[in-house]
Amino acid sequence: MKIKLLITGLLGLVTTATFAQKGELKNAQEQYENYDVARMNKITMSAAVKDLADAKTSIDKASTNDKTSGLAQTFAVKGAIYSALTLQDTVATTSLPNFKIADEALRKAKTLDSVKQENKKLIDNGFLNLAQYKFNEGRAEFQDKKYDLAYNSFDYYRQLRPTDTTALYATGLAAANAGNSNPKYYTAAIANYNTLLATNYSQNVNTYNDLATIYLVTKDTTNALKTVSEGVAKYPTNNELRKREIEIGLQAGKQDELTGKIESAITADPKNKTLYYYMGLTYSQIAESIGVKEKKTKDPVAKAALQQKKDDNFGKAADAYKKAVVIDPNYFEANLNLGYVLINPAIDAYNAANQLPTNKQKEYEAAVAKANLQFDAAKPYLQKAVDLNPKSVDGLTNLKTYYLGKKDMTNANAIQKQIDALNASGGK
Repeated sequence: MKIKLLITGLLGLVTTATFAQKGELKNAQEQYENYDVARMNKITMSAAVKDLADAKTSIDKASTNDKTSGLAQTFAVKGAIYSALTLQDTVATTSLPNFKIADEALRKAKTLDSVKQENKKLIDNGFLNLAQYKFNEGRAEFQDKKYDLAYNSFDYYRQLRPTDTTALYATGLAAANAGNSNPKYYTAAIANYNTLLATNYSQNVNTYNDLATIYLVTKDTTNALKTVSEGVAKYPTNNELRKREIEIGLQAGKQDELTGKIESAITADPKNKTLYYYMGLTYSQIAESIGVKEKKTKDPVAKAALQQKKDDNFGKAADAYKKAVVIDPNYFEANLNLGYVLINPAIDAYNAANQLPTNKQKEYEAAVAKANLQFDAAKPYLQKAVDLNPKSVDGLTNLKTYYLGKKDMTNANAIQKQIDALNASGGK
């Protein structure tokens, strides 16, 4: 009988010790839950801090006991408590160790939790705290221009909240900036921005623009144009996207495809001077591309046909630039380019006249007269561009070309001196 009593007493001691550790686990969770409620109110914040400290004391004990250390609940409670400690600590040297403990505990809890997910709320709350901590860290790193570190912080946040538009935007933005120093980050920026475009993010009109820029930086004009065109399709009244589509289309050599889109943009915004400018720029680039073909062509008939086509496109460019100048007479770029597209056919006519044989005097005189009329038509816009920007080397060069065509060497030489002075001082 005495032996049985002794054994019973021993079992009683073991059971008591086990329940004591389970009591620590229970107390840890209760104190954490008290903290989670009290922290919402400034009045009870001091009590919340004490509850969290008590919760930490209890979970540390439960985590070292053989009976409770391996439980999913223990890891979940520990992760939640240490995540709260991490979030409330603004000092990196002390918050980082707590972050690592919390992250490891929560991931372990997730793998151990049963199919019923009894600890899901604790795990989710813990990860939410860590996500917030990493977001705050990333924001500070971004402000300090430590973009690679900011990307890593934001990406942790994104992995925990993969459909969160703020997470996608912040991660993509940090990666794009980090890419300026290390191009490998551009891949991450592109991936995040593309995912963001598949959401209902309220600022996606800007996302299309940003993504197109990244593609251009990586020399992928095909996807840059595809991206901005998709943006125009989704936001057809957004003029900034339409302008960007035109800009990128010109860079990509898609001039022929752009005119219809620009016309649609003008229909939507008929008083937008910039759209007429881009229409003129599109036609002038088409004309110049034809000019390249014309120079390589030997057959006289084909050459003449290309010359006519080139002149027609310069004419269309001039019509568009004129509309821009009507809207804004002081539009420097439109005046500059209008003068150029008007003087270009004059130069061709002048050069063609000089190629005529000496026995074609009447034809020569007619060709020179035609060229002079074209030179004179360009003069007002060439002069206006220089008046608007006297330091524009392009503007002065165009005006000098006019005087050369008119055989006015005095003015041509005077302008050349201005150009030389600007070049010496680094003018453009």
